[in-house]
Amino acid sequence: MVEFIDADVAPARNTGQVRIYGQDAFAAMHAAGALTARCLDELEDFIVPGTTTEAIDEYVMAFAEKHDVIPATLYYRGFRKASCTSVNHVVCHGIPVPKPLKEGDVLNVDVTFILDGWHGDSSRMYRVGQVRRAADRLLKVTLKALELGVAAARPGSTTGDIGHAIQTYVEGERCSVVREFCGHGVGRIFHDMPNILHYGRPGDGVRLQPGMIFTIEPMVNLGRPHVKVLSDGWTAVTRDRSLSAQYEHTVGITEDGCEIFTFSPHMLPVD
Repeated sequence: MVEFIDADVAPARNTGQVRIYGQDAFAAMHAAGALTARCLDELEDFIVPGTTTEAIDEYVMAFAEKHDVIPATLYYRGFRKASCTSVNHVVCHGIPVPKPLKEGDVLNVDVTFILDGWHGDSSRMYRVGQVRRAADRLLKVTLKALELGVAAARPGSTTGDIGHAIQTYVEGERCSVVREFCGHGVGRIFHDMPNILHYGRPGDGVRLQPGMIFTIEPMVNLGRPHVKVLSDGWTAVTRDRSLSAQYEHTVGITEDGCEIFTFSPHMLPVD
């Protein structure tokens, strides 16, 4: 049985309960999310063939310093970078390195900024020069999956409804949904309850209530859904080395739908 708790009186740790936030928290999350989205927007002109993921991470760190925010991943459980950069068959948690990006690569950059104690968490895919048709299609499918997941996030729906909307669409497009990683509650805590699976059955899971805040971040593979984590303890890759993509938003449930805290007009809807 899932327990809900008023976020104003909840301990500053993941207790397994689902926090319910007020309007002040929503305003704070909009501010944190807007900065994260702006950084990801600026990276669009920066990411070209020859750029390194290490240089991208330095850009993210410089942006954080300029705007007086903290990158949440920096020293999180030993992670030593300001962002995660996942190239081609890397599913998530890729570590920035000095290797140059090549024409045709696809890249996910995942950034979370902490502003006044609030976490704005988002990730986005980037095309490095001209990409193959299959790669371009994967990115469009993944962005559409995120849009469908957000559309399913309404009071009275369940986390299973979000996962079902994503899974049904992705598998109908002959791609697969990664099972090992999921979205999560967020706010003053980086990773909180509830878990947001990107697959599932309608009606399963936690029933959504106004005031809940969490991420939706489907990871979609061109091939099979299976992944493995490399020896560095962070980098997750597809087992069949097929391309993988991910888009992520932080959202809050309202009385009649949800608000996207990390909205950007650069993430154009997929037709």
